[in-house]
Formats: sequence, C-alpha cells, structure tokens
Amino acid sequence: MENTNIVLENVRLSYVHLLKPYGRDPQSPQKYQTTILLPKTDTVGKQKLDAAIAAATRNGLNGKWNGTAPAKVPTPIWDGDGLTQNGNQFGPECKGCWVFTASSAADKPVDVVDAQMNRIIDATQIYSGVYANISVNFFPYNYQGKKGIGCGLGPVQKVRDGEPLGGSAPSAKSVFHAIQPQAPASPAVNPLTGQPM
Repeated sequence: MENTNIVLENVRLSYVHLLKPYGRDPQSPQKYQTTILLPKTDTVGKQKLDAAIAAATRNGLNGKWNGTAPAKVPTPIWDGDGLTQNGNQFGPECKGCWVFTASSAADKPVDVVDAQMNRIIDATQIYSGVYANISVNFFPYNYQGKKGIGCGLGPVQKVRDGEPLGGSAPSAKSVFHAIQPQAPASPAVNPLTGQPM
C-alpha cells in the first residue's frame, strides 16, 4: 500500500466540527469533520492532493476494487468556482479554491493544536473561517457497489484567525440601539387648586 497521508499548509477551514462530532441528520453517524479550502494559487498543495489521490486509486485497484476501477474515479475534490454536488453555487469563500471535506469517526478524536503546539479545547478558538495546517489521508472505498476515493481527517494546527464564515448570530450592537432613560412623568396638577390630581 502506498502512503496517501499529506499535510496542507495555511488552508482555510469551513463547516468546522473538530472538537465535537457532528451528524447532519439523526440517522447519519456523527463524525469529526471540516471542509478545507485550498487556494488554487497553492500549486504545491494541489500537486500533493493529486499525488495522494493517484496513490489511493492504485491502492484501490490492488485492494478493495479487485483490479477494476470506475471509468471516472469519484474523488472528494470540488472546484469552488464551479457547482456543488447538488448543482448549486459554492459560497463566496470557496471562489478561487479547491474544496473538499475530511472526516474522522466519532470514536477517533482529532488532535487540534495552536501554533505553539498547545492543545485547543476552547471551541471559540477553532471556527469556520480559521486558517490551519491540516493532515489528511486519501483512501479507496467500495460501499454498496460504489467505488471512489474518500478523505480521512488527521491532526489540525491553527495558524491564524480569519474572518468568521456565515452562520454566526448577529451582535446586539447590530440589531439594537441605546435606549435613553426617561424622566419620570410629572403628576397631573389641578389648575384650580394647584394640587396633584
């Protein structure tokens, strides 16, 4: 089996579920996962991706696929300037990037560290929009007759903060304004007696 582990540097992360496993619907298994945005300008990173997928394809031919590969091997890599699997446009953060999702089973937690190699346990530090170095592993699958290449998630190192991507709640300042304290209302005065009514 060929080595299909690679490290990509300074990528942006989206749909981040690294500290707690997540499942889109109750029936699907929960996983640690994130979507990785690799800038198309990172040609070295793209070469690593292509080489790892080619190696995983060869591993599939020699293993799970019993010597027969699909005419076009499905891979997890998408063009952020194109359309999603569902035929929709990718979000604006995906433009100019190669986009793919990596995951790890719920019983295999991901090691998440900061730039100084300290473990990150504070969920506010690792969010959609952060920049990171990330270890991923490509592997062949043969599931219910479908063959292709999947992507496993390894350790993650936060490199720097980035602008948070969508889905965040609005701040109080963006929806409210300061309320001026009101003076207590003066009691009504009887104009004949000058006494409060």
